[in-house]
Formats: sequence, structure tokens, C-alpha cells
Amino acid sequence: MLPIDAAAHSSRWRRRHPVDKAVLGLGLTVLAISLPPWPGTALVLVTALVLLLGPAGVPAGRLWRAYRVPLGFCVTGALTLLVRVGGPGGFLSPAPDGPLRAGELLLRTSAASLGVLLFAFTTPMSDLLPRLVRAGVPAPLVDVALVTYRMSFLLLDSVRRVHRAQAARLGHTTRAATWRSLGGLGATAFVRSFDRAARLQTGLAGRGYDGALRVLVPEARVSVRFTAASGTLLAALTALTFVLERPLS
Repeated sequence: MLPIDAAAHSSRWRRRHPVDKAVLGLGLTVLAISLPPWPGTALVLVTALVLLLGPAGVPAGRLWRAYRVPLGFCVTGALTLLVRVGGPGGFLSPAPDGPLRAGELLLRTSAASLGVLLFAFTTPMSDLLPRLVRAGVPAPLVDVALVTYRMSFLLLDSVRRVHRAQAARLGHTTRAATWRSLGGLGATAFVRSFDRAARLQTGLAGRGYDGALRVLVPEARVSVRFTAASGTLLAALTALTFVLERPLS
């Protein structure tokens, strides 16, 4: 199980309906994209961080390990705005207002990533995917997503086991040995994935699979109080943004 999925299963908001958490987490993501970078997106970033570390109860270390990957993409994308290709300054020159644009983009993307992580750290996929059928998503599409989600964990576990076995047999002592081990790892994972898929298909056929995977979904109701509080928070952030922005303009 991935660390972020394990954290979602042990979250304080685990028993809440996904709609409750979607209104809050994805609402913060929309505000991060639509509000002015300063002070709106900065307020969204701080709010999402406080919610993650406070009410949601996500450990800081686990949050950082998950956040540093999208943050790296955010930084990489922002760095491209610092330079300009072509123009009067030559083939490569500093872009006009480059630092300002790069800072705005970094602020927006990093805040939006925290909003998505708020939803991901509190909502297991096993709770979300089965409910998509009730929302109108075609059942075969949801079934494919469920099977792919399950197979991804099996594939990662298989890769981890093969890598551990190769390391125990000194398969990573030299660069040449590492490349040989990497090739063997890829080939083994490829063969095992097809083998597991065939066994899964045989197992489903033996259990009378009729085109729909029926799974038990934990009982949960949409909390009007939680959803209203989330909407109030989003509206307050929007109003506070325009109040703080007005004196600066």
C-alpha cells in the first residue's frame, strides 16, 4: 500500500463522505487557481496547510514526502518563466517580469497541490471509486479503475520483492551488474503482471463475473454541517482576499 493511501485509511476524516472532503479540498484548489496570487493564493496555501496538519491529522513528515514530488514539478515549471528564448537580448535572456511571473505560478501550483493532497490524504480510493457509479460514471469504467488500482499495488510489491532478491545476490555491486539487474527486473515485472492479470480474469470468471464488480462501501452520509462550514470557509477566503487586495491597489 502506498504511504498516502495508508494515511488516508488512518485519517481522522476517514469516515466522512467523499463529497464533504471534495467540497473542501477541491474547493481550495479552485480558489488557488482563480484568486489573485497575492494575497488570495497565499491565504489558500496557509489554510490548506493548517487543515492538513491540524484537523486532518496528517503527520508533517508524511505530508512532506508526498508534497515534495509535485512541488518539484511546480518549481521546474516556474523556472522556465525566468528566461526568454530569442528577442533583442539574444538567444537566451532574462524574461521581463520573469521573477514576478515565476513566483505567481509557483504560489498557485503549490497551493493547488496542497488542496488536492487534502482530499487524497483523507479519502481512500476504495471509498471514492465505487461511489462514482452513483454519480453517473459508467460502471465498466469504474471497474477498470478498481482493477488497475489493485493491480498497481501487486505490481509494486512484485518489483520490491525482485529488487530485494537481486540486492541479496549482489546484483547492484557494480554499474554493469546494476544495469543487468534492472533489465531483469523489468522483464520479470512484465511477465508477472500478465500472469496476475490472467489469474484475475480466471478468478472473476469462476465467480460468475457479469460485467460489474460489487464491493462493500462503508456507510457514510453527507454532513450538511461540514459542507456548510467548508463553503463558509471558502467564501471567507474569497472575501478576505478582495478586502486585503483593495488597499494595495
